[in-house]
Amino acid sequence: MRRRRLKIKPLREKHGEDTMDVRSKGFATHTTVETSLNKLLDKIEVKDEKEVVVLLDAVNRVLAEDIVSERNVPHFNRAAMDGYAVRAEDTFGASPDSPLLLKVTDKIEIGEKRQARIEKGEAVRIATGAAMPEGSNAVVMIEYTIRLNDMVEIYRAVTPAENVSLTGEDVKIGEKILEKGTILQPQDIGMLAALGRTSVEVFKKPVVAVLSTGDELVNPEKRPESGEIVDVNRFSVISALKLLGCDVIDCGICRDDKQKIEEKVIKELKNADMLIVSGGTSVGERDLLPEIIKKLGEIVVHGVAIKPGMPVALAVVSSKPVILLPGFPVAALVAFYNFVPPILEKMLNACIWQKYYVKARASKRIPSREGIRTFTRVIIKKTVEGYIAEPIRTSGSGILSSMVKAHGFAIIPEDSEGVEEGDEIDVLILRSMGCFHA
Repeated sequence: MRRRRLKIKPLREKHGEDTMDVRSKGFATHTTVETSLNKLLDKIEVKDEKEVVVLLDAVNRVLAEDIVSERNVPHFNRAAMDGYAVRAEDTFGASPDSPLLLKVTDKIEIGEKRQARIEKGEAVRIATGAAMPEGSNAVVMIEYTIRLNDMVEIYRAVTPAENVSLTGEDVKIGEKILEKGTILQPQDIGMLAALGRTSVEVFKKPVVAVLSTGDELVNPEKRPESGEIVDVNRFSVISALKLLGCDVIDCGICRDDKQKIEEKVIKELKNADMLIVSGGTSVGERDLLPEIIKKLGEIVVHGVAIKPGMPVALAVVSSKPVILLPGFPVAALVAFYNFVPPILEKMLNACIWQKYYVKARASKRIPSREGIRTFTRVIIKKTVEGYIAEPIRTSGSGILSSMVKAHGFAIIPEDSEGVEEGDEIDVLILRSMGCFHA
C-alpha cells in the first residue's frame, strides 16, 4: 500500500530572475523542462545551409532535397527464382500426377544482355535475377520440374507474373522515395545508388563549440594533484555531439577569468552554430558564466526543475544558442540529453535522436521531490515478467562511474513524490538492450 507523505508545494517558475540575485541568494525558483526548452526554441532559427556530398559520405546526414525517381527499379522484368521462364497459360492443369512437357529452347544467366524469346509450348532455363525472355510471363521454380534432355516436365501450374519481379515493382519513375529532412540510413544510401545517384544534397552539419571552465581542471594526460580535477565533461559532451552527427570544435579549458572567458566565448561563436560550456554555471562566487553571457546576449532560463542538472542555463548570444552545463559530469549529461538534441533538431528541422524507452518496474522505492523531474540511474534486469529497474546506490551527480554502470535513466515526472517498489516507470535507455542481464 502506498504510504502517505507530506505534500510539497511545487516550485514556482521564474521569469527573468536577475543573475546577480541568483549568485547571491541561490535558485529561489526553477523553470520546468518543457517551458525552458520552448523558450529557447522560440529564439532559434532553422539552419538552411546545404552542401552536396558523395554517396558514401551521406550516411547519418540530413537530406536537403526530396528524392524523386528518374528510373524504374527494376528497369526490366526479371526472374525472382531459379527455374524455367514460361507462358503461364502453358502450365495450366500441371500437377504431380499429370505433369506437362515443355521444350527447352535456351538458358539465361544473370547479367546476360541478350534477349531470348519463347513461343507456345516452350520454356527457357533461367537464373534468379536474369532478364525474362520475350513472350514469357512467369517462372516455374526448379523444385517443380524435372529436366529430360531438351524437354522439361512441369509438376505445378503458375499464374501470370508468378515468381517474376516486374519492371518498376520496387520503384516507379516519378515516385517520391525519400523526403527532405530524412536522416539517411544505410538502406537509403543503397536506394540512392539503385536510382543512379552518386551524390546527394544534405544540410550542413551543425558546428558546435565545446568549452570547459575552471581553475581546477586539467587535461587527462596530466596526473591530477590535490585540488585538481580531470576535465571529463568536454570529452563526454564532444562524444555525444559526434553521435548526433555534429562537427565539433574542441575549445579546451579556460581558467576562471572574466575577461578570458568573455574573449573565448566571442571567438568561438564566430566559427560555431552553438556553444556549450560546462562549469561555472551555479551560484558560487566563481560561477562567472551567467554574468558573462548576460553581458554578451540574453539568458533565457537559468535554473531548471530537473535533478541532477538544476543549474543549467539556456541563452542566446549573437542569435546562436549557448548552453551552460553544470560542472558535475552526471548533471552535465542529464542537462545535455534534455536540451541539446531538441535544439539541434530545431536547427536542422529533423529528428536526429530516436529516444528509446522501456517500461520497467522499480525494484525499490525511488524518492523524488514534487515539482522536480528526477533522472535516476538504473540497471535494467530482464525477467520472465518483464523489465526490472534497479536504482544504483551511489547517486551523486559527480559519480561518473554510476553512468558507466547504468543502462539508462528512470524518469520520475514533476507531479510525483517518488515511486514505490513495483510501480511502473519509464526508463530512457542509454545502452544497448544486449547489455541487460538477468
